[in-house]
Amino acid sequence: MTMVAAEGVRKRFGSLEVLKGIDLEVRHGQVLCLLGPSGSGKSTFLRCVNHLEKIDAGRLSVGGELVGYVRRGDRLHELREKDIARRRRDIGMVFQRFNLFPHMTALQNIVEAPIRVRGEARACAVRHARELLERVGLAGREDSYPAQLSGGQQQRVAIARALAMRPKLMLFDEPTSALDPELVGEVLDVMRDLAAEGMTMIVVTHEIGFAREVADVAVFMDDGVVVESGDPRTVLTDPCHERTRAFLSKVL
Repeated sequence: MTMVAAEGVRKRFGSLEVLKGIDLEVRHGQVLCLLGPSGSGKSTFLRCVNHLEKIDAGRLSVGGELVGYVRRGDRLHELREKDIARRRRDIGMVFQRFNLFPHMTALQNIVEAPIRVRGEARACAVRHARELLERVGLAGREDSYPAQLSGGQQQRVAIARALAMRPKLMLFDEPTSALDPELVGEVLDVMRDLAAEGMTMIVVTHEIGFAREVADVAVFMDDGVVVESGDPRTVLTDPCHERTRAFLSKVL
């Protein structure tokens, strides 16, 4: 089953074309890692997947449904915001910055969306949140505020918050880039566990070792296009394109 399908996806900001015809497929249960230099369009593509950015051309679907649009006859019509939000509930996203509510405890941050958006009973949401905190290695920190947590702990709370919506797809936008080096491993360990459990994931990352170990597909992007994609062991060890080799020579 195809979870994410991108066909000729284009996106521009004013006169700058950031995505120049992206073709990608992510199948159910796969982990796809997007690699490439800053400004290559990786994060923009990720934001298009859950319609935080609107594409200008092409087609993008998640779970067989167009992202942000519905087809009526031979025309596409943008969905109403509440319908976009309803579809977005099935896509979890973890950003570079943790974006936790500073005035809420870890537990409160996690239960907010399931209660308000999904209408879950508070007792059910709290029970699930406690299970998720244990899953990400933070059992006992339910009453801690973000300022009382390390960066790695905050990012793990952010992952638990995304998982609380029971998504079918997880998007990670350089989730370790804002962390001190010694805290990177604890976040990557949680992501490894998610991958082992079969969660479908698209990960924008510069962690080449993680991509080599966990990804089913590695994609190298540059200047808004897919330069190379395939088995991580091939793309990261014996790439076909000189641009990929030049990039890897600087980050390995």
